[in-house]
Amino acid sequence: MASRGTLSFLLFFLLAPFVAAIKFTLPPGRVPAPKCIWNAVHTNALVIVTANVGPGPGQRVDIEIIDSTPQRNVYLSKRDIKGETRLAVTAHAEGDVGVCLRNWLSPDVKIVLAQNMSRTIDLDIDIGVDAVDYNAIANQESLSGLETEMRKLEGVVKEIEDELEYLKKREERFATTNLSTNQRVQNFAWFTLFSLIGLGVWQILHLRAFFKRKYLID
Repeated sequence: MASRGTLSFLLFFLLAPFVAAIKFTLPPGRVPAPKCIWNAVHTNALVIVTANVGPGPGQRVDIEIIDSTPQRNVYLSKRDIKGETRLAVTAHAEGDVGVCLRNWLSPDVKIVLAQNMSRTIDLDIDIGVDAVDYNAIANQESLSGLETEMRKLEGVVKEIEDELEYLKKREERFATTNLSTNQRVQNFAWFTLFSLIGLGVWQILHLRAFFKRKYLID
């Protein structure tokens, strides 16, 4: 029992950064601005989004899952979500994945009434190992409670290894950029130095020729 309690505490401590939950109100509009929640993900990471939308007549809530790449890839888009909606996507690249919601005001509702209207959104975002349904895996493979927790811990360790590998590659990329920048600065410094020396020599020769023409020097 003690070992299971220790494993549970360790899993909670390691999984905490991979879970995002937020509750907010979303006002309506004719052309509403999106409310986006961003989370960092790795390539091929599983992202589970659970949105619980409260009631609100004369309003329509749309949800869209996009990434932060310049192309703004749209993983999934769904109109008029109500109640609890569960969506799953897989990240295509390193970066951020955003869950964006819009609350559209019905054309039948006057715009002045929109000031007192809103929809309550309860949003849960599970990323990576926390998005995996280990209960279903345990039932399918007939795993004990301890084996299930060990499987979770294995997934957490794998995710931490991927995170460290990503940080290592990013550090190498930054180091390469830093070396390249330093080399360019050094080359520019040498160019500036030789340019100043050349300009000084040219000024001396020019002044010498000028003074000779004026018979000021031999």
